[in-house]
Amino acid sequence: MFENTIFKKTIFKKKWLKKSIISLTAGMLLMGTGSAMAANYTFDTAGQHAFIEFRIQHLGMSWLYGGFKKFDGNFTFDAQNPATDKVNVNIKTNSVDTNHAERDKHLRSADFLNTAKYPEAKFISTEVKKTRENYTIVGDLTLNGVTKPVALNAKLMGEGKDPWGGYRAGFEANGKIKLKDFKIKSDLGPKSQEVELIISVEGVREKA
Repeated sequence: MFENTIFKKTIFKKKWLKKSIISLTAGMLLMGTGSAMAANYTFDTAGQHAFIEFRIQHLGMSWLYGGFKKFDGNFTFDAQNPATDKVNVNIKTNSVDTNHAERDKHLRSADFLNTAKYPEAKFISTEVKKTRENYTIVGDLTLNGVTKPVALNAKLMGEGKDPWGGYRAGFEANGKIKLKDFKIKSDLGPKSQEVELIISVEGVREKA
């Protein structure tokens, strides 16, 4: 009787140890393959939950705000391995809007965006780095026929399920570009050499 009890306890301990090892191994494998958690997200432009805005000083006296109404994009997001993340954006430059028809017409001309010749602007990321809670997204911006590297500072606003059965992740980013870097001819004065970019997007996770 006593020996039988010892035998059962020994078998129980072996089974418990085996399960623990299997669980631990599975957990380590999951942690070691962060890229397996990556997912693709598409900008929610249809639901108007994505914005590409800009601002530039006007004569050093005020800020002029504008944005692009037509664009699309996507990104990959892996919270465990941000170095694998990618961002791609396509902008219809003719959709520039500063709430002033004559000014917008001028911005579409060869003095600025030259939209007749270059109807699209593109941003393709080349590197994503995370420092604490913030991200640095480096990529190539093609604008007015010129491609230059641009760095954006970004942060994750939130992620989770939405009311329509999907899953979303939202980011906000900002950066600066110099007009002369992209061969924009007009000179609006010493305080208007740079444009500030303000980007806010919700991405809807693509179904596997």
